[in-house]
Amino acid sequence: MGLLQNLTVIQARDGEHYDVVAGGRRLAALKLLSKTRRIPKDWEVPCLLVADANARTVSLTENVQREAMHPADQFEAFAALVAEGRPIEDIAADFSVTPLVVQRRLKLANVSPRLLADYRADAVNLDQLMALAITDDHAAQEAAFYEAPEWQRSPHALRDRLTEREIDASHALVRFVGLDAYEAAGGGIRRDLFAEGDSGVYVTDAALLGTLVREKLDSHAVTVKAEGWAWVDATPAATYADLQTFQRAPRERRNPTKRESDRMEKLEAKMQTIGEALDMALEEDDEEKADALQEEGDRVGQQLQALEDRLLDYAPNVKAAAGAIVTLDRQGQIVAHRGLMRDAEARALRTLERLRQGFSGEDDTDGDGADDDQPKPASMSDRLAQRLSAHRTAALQIELARHPQTALAAVVHGMVRTVLQRDRYHRDGLPLDMRVTVQDRLESMAPDWPESPAAVALAELRKAVGESLPQDSAGLFAVLLARPQDELVRLLAVCAAVTVDAVTPRATSLQPGAELAQAVGLDMAAWWQPTAEGYFKHVSKAVILDAVGEFAPEQLSRLAKLKKADIVSEAERLVAGTGWMPAVFRAQASQDAAIETEADTDEAVDVVDVVAA
Repeated sequence: MGLLQNLTVIQARDGEHYDVVAGGRRLAALKLLSKTRRIPKDWEVPCLLVADANARTVSLTENVQREAMHPADQFEAFAALVAEGRPIEDIAADFSVTPLVVQRRLKLANVSPRLLADYRADAVNLDQLMALAITDDHAAQEAAFYEAPEWQRSPHALRDRLTEREIDASHALVRFVGLDAYEAAGGGIRRDLFAEGDSGVYVTDAALLGTLVREKLDSHAVTVKAEGWAWVDATPAATYADLQTFQRAPRERRNPTKRESDRMEKLEAKMQTIGEALDMALEEDDEEKADALQEEGDRVGQQLQALEDRLLDYAPNVKAAAGAIVTLDRQGQIVAHRGLMRDAEARALRTLERLRQGFSGEDDTDGDGADDDQPKPASMSDRLAQRLSAHRTAALQIELARHPQTALAAVVHGMVRTVLQRDRYHRDGLPLDMRVTVQDRLESMAPDWPESPAAVALAELRKAVGESLPQDSAGLFAVLLARPQDELVRLLAVCAAVTVDAVTPRATSLQPGAELAQAVGLDMAAWWQPTAEGYFKHVSKAVILDAVGEFAPEQLSRLAKLKKADIVSEAERLVAGTGWMPAVFRAQASQDAAIETEADTDEAVDVVDVVAA
């Protein structure tokens, strides 16, 4: 456009030349134009000549005492250029910016005049203006800002308010359908020009998206139904609580082939090696190494689980009574929960199984009811598995001490197995030529065990019942002979409780004592809470985030950006009061529910027995 503002100069000492005191960049630009032959060397440059004494004052005045153009003026100027017919690409080239920068300024120029006026008056900041620019509806912009209290005027809150009827493209439903497929079906989208990367895309037709989701889910449900299930339901979301309303159908396990057996042994050995290395990395606070080992352990664990799953399958008569639910996970991937049974279906299947066994009345709770869809324990080191199972043992001990009838049954069970059934491997401890082994290794497994509620409660109970008993054997026997039977049973319960040992040596091992836990109504939430020191510090960042996705999903995106130490602290705070338990304890709850289901069928079986008689 040529020189828009003159240079300011003073007379040089040689009397022939001039020194520039204001406009040095303009002079450099003129020299560059001359060098590239865009202007001749003798091109006349307009200059303002000032006295030497005023040179410094003139220079400071021009560079300091001036007011920059307000950003709102820039937005409106760009809009005026476009209104004159200038292409966006040409405007971008003139000002050495990208076309996206021009588009963003045009978007800001289109904000409500009232909001732009408040922006000039510093009543609205630029971040708020950018958030409001996601829509061109001035009324909606003004309502979102002026009708909200000041504390709800953050850019994030404003953007959420203007897109509350729309769905973020990162949502699981959009991932499942695919943005391209949605647009091909005629769906509209809104793009936030101020978002970075692939974010800031919103689906505007929620009804169309819902239709596409149902069609795709129904198509997959037909495939699952072809496997022979009695029913298959398709739903975009099924929570853990939803799935817990169903009972689990039993599966049958075949013996592995030699090749499968060898492969499983190698994977278990590898898991053991990784677990030991992970324990060492956690002790050394080597977070990077621990995360890498955790990921490797997850991969090996998944391979091992896949081999185990291939050995399990549902019998045709089970499929004829059970069903499946086809749904989506948080990433928008299809998940099929198979082997689900409603109460009536479960009772019918159990009754048929009893009939098939010839009214033998024998229970079928030996573990064949394992299910691929029940919660699987999160990947963890063997040391953490031992620590958690130690706390479970402590909880079982105090609960057994509080349930004398169950304790009596457990002791008699051990006697029967040893004396009447000649099974010497089930010998339990009693004074009649039997050994009583008090479990004293829990502290070595879980350093925080002595302060746990279960351990403290059992210690207090042991002290209370033992204070009144004589220390010598003869005196003790005399006192016990004189005690009523109910007091002896309560005393037996306390003594039997300390012999309980449900510690598991491996992270992949099944939790022992399912029948005992069911009998005493074990609820781990009453005796143990997940804390930073007791759980979160000992698992990887990925495992913590998976847990947060269950008990505080709205915080997941925020925590994912933090370092592990901060995530651990936040997870401990957020989990408080939610009742959330690690998958290793929830898996046990599912086993207990299966045992309870067996008991629920007794009434139906009694009726069948009477008819058969």
